[in-house]
Amino acid sequence: MCAAALDEYCGSVFWNASYLGRDDPDLPICVEQTILVWIPLGFMWLCAPWNLMPLCRRSQVNKKNWTKLYFCKQLVVILLFLTAIGGLTVTLVEDFGPNSSGEKSPAVYYTNPVLFAVTWILLLLCQEGLRRKERAVDSASLFIFWLLLVLCDIFTFQTLLREALRLGEVRDIPRFSLFYISFGLEVIALILSAVADIPRDAKELVKKVIFQSSLAVSCSSSMALKGYKKPLVQEDMWDLNEADNTTYISQRFNQHMMYELGLARIRLQKKLKNRLIKNQGKTVEDVPQSNGLGKGVSRDVLMMEEKGTKDDDKKKKKEKKKKEKTDYPNSWLVNTISKTFKGILIESAFYKLVQDLLTFVSPQLLKLMISFTQDKSSYVWEGYLYAVLLLVVALLQSLTLQQYFQRCFVLGMKVRTALMAAVYKKALVMSNDNRKESTVGETVNLMSADAQRFNDVTNFIHLLWSCPLQIVVSIVFLWMELGPSTLAGLAVMVLLAPINGLLAAKVENMKFKDKRLKIMNEMLNGIKILKLFAWEPSFQTQVKDIREKELKVMKRFAYLTSVSTFIFTCAPALVSLVTFAVFVGVSSENILTPEKAFTSISLFNILRFPLAMLPMLIASIVQTTVSKKRLEKFLGGDDLDSDTVRHNPDVDSAVSITKGSFAWGKDSEPVLKDVSLDIKPGRLVAVVGAVGSGKSSLVSALLGELHSTDGFINIQGSLAFVPQQAWIQNATLRDNILFGSPYEDRRFQEVLEACALGPDLKLLSAGDMTEIGEKGINLSGGQKQRVSLARAAYSQADVFLLDDPLSAVDSHVGKHLFDKVIGPNGLLKNKTRILVTHGVSFLPYVDEVIVLVNGQVSEIGSYQSLRDNKGAFSEFLDTYAKDQKNDTTYLEVIPESEDTQADYPPEDAVSFTLRRENSIRRSQRGNRSSVRSRKNSSLKPTEAVGEIKGQKLIEKETMETGQVKFSVFLQYLRAMGWGYAFWIFALYFIQNVAFIGQNLWLSDWTNDAAEYMNQTYPGWKRDTRIGVFGALGLAQGVFVFLGTLLLANASVNASRILHSRLLDNILRVPMLFFDTTPIGRVVNRFAKDIFTVDEAIPQSFRSWILCLLGVLGTLVVICLATPFFAIIIIPLAVVYFFVQRFYVAASRQLRRLDSVSRSPIYSHFGETVAGLSVIRAYNHQERFLKHNEETIDENLKSVYPWIVSNSFLETLWCFFLHYLLLYPGTPSTVAWLVTQTLNWLVRMTSELETNIVAVERVSEYSKLENEAPWVTQNRPSENWPEEGRVQFEDYKVRYRPELELVLRGISCNIASKEKIGIVGRTGAGKSSLTNCLFRIIEAADGRILIDGLDISTIGLHDLRNRLTIIPQDPVLFSGTLRMNLDPFDKFSDEDLWRVLELSHLKDYVVGLKEGLQHEVAEGGENLSVGQRQLLCLARALLRKSRILILDEATAAVDLETDNLIQNTIRKEFSHCTVLTIAHRLHSIMDSSRVMVLDAGQIVEFDTPSNLLEKRGHFYSMAKDAGITQQTASAFF
Repeated sequence: MCAAALDEYCGSVFWNASYLGRDDPDLPICVEQTILVWIPLGFMWLCAPWNLMPLCRRSQVNKKNWTKLYFCKQLVVILLFLTAIGGLTVTLVEDFGPNSSGEKSPAVYYTNPVLFAVTWILLLLCQEGLRRKERAVDSASLFIFWLLLVLCDIFTFQTLLREALRLGEVRDIPRFSLFYISFGLEVIALILSAVADIPRDAKELVKKVIFQSSLAVSCSSSMALKGYKKPLVQEDMWDLNEADNTTYISQRFNQHMMYELGLARIRLQKKLKNRLIKNQGKTVEDVPQSNGLGKGVSRDVLMMEEKGTKDDDKKKKKEKKKKEKTDYPNSWLVNTISKTFKGILIESAFYKLVQDLLTFVSPQLLKLMISFTQDKSSYVWEGYLYAVLLLVVALLQSLTLQQYFQRCFVLGMKVRTALMAAVYKKALVMSNDNRKESTVGETVNLMSADAQRFNDVTNFIHLLWSCPLQIVVSIVFLWMELGPSTLAGLAVMVLLAPINGLLAAKVENMKFKDKRLKIMNEMLNGIKILKLFAWEPSFQTQVKDIREKELKVMKRFAYLTSVSTFIFTCAPALVSLVTFAVFVGVSSENILTPEKAFTSISLFNILRFPLAMLPMLIASIVQTTVSKKRLEKFLGGDDLDSDTVRHNPDVDSAVSITKGSFAWGKDSEPVLKDVSLDIKPGRLVAVVGAVGSGKSSLVSALLGELHSTDGFINIQGSLAFVPQQAWIQNATLRDNILFGSPYEDRRFQEVLEACALGPDLKLLSAGDMTEIGEKGINLSGGQKQRVSLARAAYSQADVFLLDDPLSAVDSHVGKHLFDKVIGPNGLLKNKTRILVTHGVSFLPYVDEVIVLVNGQVSEIGSYQSLRDNKGAFSEFLDTYAKDQKNDTTYLEVIPESEDTQADYPPEDAVSFTLRRENSIRRSQRGNRSSVRSRKNSSLKPTEAVGEIKGQKLIEKETMETGQVKFSVFLQYLRAMGWGYAFWIFALYFIQNVAFIGQNLWLSDWTNDAAEYMNQTYPGWKRDTRIGVFGALGLAQGVFVFLGTLLLANASVNASRILHSRLLDNILRVPMLFFDTTPIGRVVNRFAKDIFTVDEAIPQSFRSWILCLLGVLGTLVVICLATPFFAIIIIPLAVVYFFVQRFYVAASRQLRRLDSVSRSPIYSHFGETVAGLSVIRAYNHQERFLKHNEETIDENLKSVYPWIVSNSFLETLWCFFLHYLLLYPGTPSTVAWLVTQTLNWLVRMTSELETNIVAVERVSEYSKLENEAPWVTQNRPSENWPEEGRVQFEDYKVRYRPELELVLRGISCNIASKEKIGIVGRTGAGKSSLTNCLFRIIEAADGRILIDGLDISTIGLHDLRNRLTIIPQDPVLFSGTLRMNLDPFDKFSDEDLWRVLELSHLKDYVVGLKEGLQHEVAEGGENLSVGQRQLLCLARALLRKSRILILDEATAAVDLETDNLIQNTIRKEFSHCTVLTIAHRLHSIMDSSRVMVLDAGQIVEFDTPSNLLEKRGHFYSMAKDAGITQQTASAFF
């Protein structure tokens, strides 16, 4: 019925099978006029509403987007509209014109032109709608419409042409002409729609859009072209689309995370409740609270072997493991990720499904093709049809695969972004309990390694369902081919699966990676201490030991993987062998025909992929599960309680604490007990007390950093905080002071003047725009403290918490700061100020003094009333200030030093930043620049300051450009070992030969079908065929197994060598390198790059070899089958080479940019954690979150184009390669295999080259210039130095060859046992002098003799081991107390107890449960600053050397600790030569002589009494400090 209606509608037959049953088949004209017209037009009408929507919105017409391309597109459609009108006119003229025959034209000639005319009008509107659509440059639906139209019109095209050629004339000239004109216009429209329509003013916009529109070819090519012409740089990167930037991704992730985490916490509560009920018989303590993890869970990193009993250890470990396993909210992360990214997950799953289904179409087409060759009655066109279909299917398969890969890579990257942002956000709000459990080393690992694991696993997550689907479909098709024999193969697969499951369970490797990174972090932060004490070998050994364990785990996993690989390389061969053997063995009638064999083989080849991928996927998921647990534990931990500090405006006090008790953790003892305070607005309150009395804890409590066990705090208004340890960002000086506030010139200048920063700015090369290095390395300790104070003063907060800010500055500067900023007449006079201080000279000027004793408020009152009370405060003053005639004249302030302060007070001590003391950070005098950059930049004199926008100290990270040098590949191969490399290649080559042999043998086997067509197949022949086929299959497995085994050994070898070289060299580079290189940059080498060397490169290398040999092998097979094909290979290889070069240039550089733009993420993270208390105090979390998001975005800008360029390259490659399939004589299955393998080879080559960049980066740091050798042949005697005489002979030194001298000809003799005080203003060269003694910086001229021996002639360790320094930074490393005192285990326990007693620490250590084995937390956070300083004293006492240098050793300790240290030094080092850099002048008043330095020269050198009489430099300094000859006489 329907067909009859269509016959009438067209005026011709709609369908007749005879059209196809001939040598020149064609479609009936009616089909071409109906179905083939309706398909594209129907698609267009369905998509039209989407494109017309922008026209419905009321908006002003934007004329800016009228581009030439837009006009061309509209013009083409208008011309097409005219052709449609032309067609209708022709029909009307034919039917109603003067020459009409009376017979009316069929309806189709009226309806089709009208349909087309309406469609073209619709299309004009759609294109206008697209132009108006914001951020749209092309439309996929319009492109598909044009493509469908051209494809459907091809049939009409050839029908009309063939008819004209057959008849020798054109029957219907008007319609013939109109059709070909419209066809030409359609082709033009198709080409135009493939080009992105970019308005001139929206070049930036398209850079964003390209990531969504894979059809906007022009954009992807432009970046590749730019990358080919010149190496890409960060500035060439395009902006991100809104949906792809970190802020958007992070917001969506957080929404889902909050919900899922809430559910997980409820589950945890129920679980703990059930456990509590179960354990009612036991003590309540058994049930963990909060997130249940004991404080020390992750602190056992640097543990030396514990002396305790092993049983106890085992019990503890079991308990810890049990707790670690369960007591945190778990099983929520995967749900969060899947809900956040469900859109892209579904999209990629769709493409994967289509690609999988298409995979099975090829073998069926192959089967039809082979049947066609055997069926002599088939028409030739059938063969062409199958070939074209094979091409189309392969092309579609490749295109869907590219789309799938692109989406998966974008998904992986978004997951990584979300996790990195979440980890950073969590770090900002972590509670102290949580902070103790994860050091920054571990947290950086969460950001780098664990987030990367998720990235990698999400790339292939769909294989979880795709692999089983492929296996099931393969088996169904095999059953159709070989019947029940398939079951035999299936049985083999089922038997192999559990073996693989067992092998896939991987040993946890992250634990050792964490330990290694943690130590590396600490080493790099405390590198100066390691150098001064010559401790590098000890730490080097520790790192290498952990690395060996890490490599052991890696090797074990690699071995298991090789067994797994062996099984699954054999699997397809084994499965096919068993299946074929059963098939031909069951019945003599079952003969293996080419049709069955090749279809089965192609199905077995399809099986090879899911069978090989499943084990890798399972292993990867097991690894990711470890990362999942770590991330869930970290992100699910408790946040800081924001309710501890209230902000109730009704309370009339500025700061009030009501019966408050505060502890560092939920389950730890309170450090402040029953504290009640009431501070009225505008008051200046001083907090004093001895070491460990809780001064810093009180400040932390006010900041909300402590856990409130009782009572509450109320603070009115905003806070500003100046920590005891100044926290300086890697930014300009101005940015450090503004700290996010808007710039107001008058206020800024006032603050600079009040904080005495004016003179310092004159010394800095670019004034307040000078870049300050990481941790403020180019500022002295005093300058940093003043910048920190200026930041607070500029902030205009209501309440100021000042944690001992005056201890790091010169006495006269301290006085100035108190007068101008803090004091009753200072800048902050109307603000509420709480000042923690060790000095007593300012106390008379404060409104109130709070005295703390053992965490409790002992007294509160004015200075005078407390003195009159004769209580604890009065005793404190009498004990420590009795040498002072008048409390107000003697300023107990430390002269400004040139180095950083002691380590962080407890609230910041959790941070990974142990303050690195630096010798380079001098504020220079005259026009000498204080800024030293990595490369020899030309330093402009100070006059040019106006021109300098901002001086860079930390240079951009160096980055190789262009092609990866072949030497880098050779370097990796050399690290593997040449023997290994040769045998790996040889074994894989033999395996490939076996693979080709097996295929050729099978091909020969199938020929037997023709030979024994109607005969019984001989048993011996059958056995031979099966035997050889099986042996070749087994040989493949064995050789792959051996190759993979060798590769595992070789890659572990390479990893060991590359890491060793890197570590050995980093420990030997001069101090200057660390002063100008952010630690994040060095850590990135040990984290991300070593991770790549360990895990990514061996896999890429293996895949690349297998791919390369696979392609070569397949080409050999093709050439054997079709010798003529060898001629085509040459142009093919040339084209391949150029395509590869063109795209890999951009891809490789994008990968390098990715690596380089990653370092700032880690640097910023480290900086944030270091200044967490400051950021929280100023309430700037949001600003830092934003900065982190911007930093991650910078990284993403190079990752997105990399994904797009890869995808585009492969798409291009597909189109180019698939012509092979149409080449006559090419075995189709093999040609199809070539395209697949070559496709993979492009990807693998690119991946290997981009991954090998890690070797290049590791190698860059392995070749840095070293300091002098640690040990030379010229070794001093065992007892050197016996006397301790020190001579400087015209000693000159500069930090770098192009800079001016820092010490300008120092000459002096220091006799044995002399006590020398070294004093001088900032930049005088005091610390440079001590650095020179240790050869931290080498002489430019002159020499230093110790006991007559020139120190430059001996090894650095021989020198540094014989000198002792008590540094200003009391740097401790995580590990035991014993390890911190004696890392080489040289001394007995008795020696250690003796020095602890002398340093007044014995009672404290005896009170500890583990004694000497007590775990010191990272940075010594579980000891007070004073205790850390005393430990450093104990270290010095243990070394028993004849020369002692005190470098600001009591800078941040109170009077009591200072007294203890000074007395011990006087007594225990009486037989030594002691050089003291003065801080508190009274500490050097009893020196034998005092050396006064100025501008790098000795200006005075005599006894203190003589110098005071001379009334020179020293006299004026003493006068500033309030020391006169009368007060000084007490010291002599």
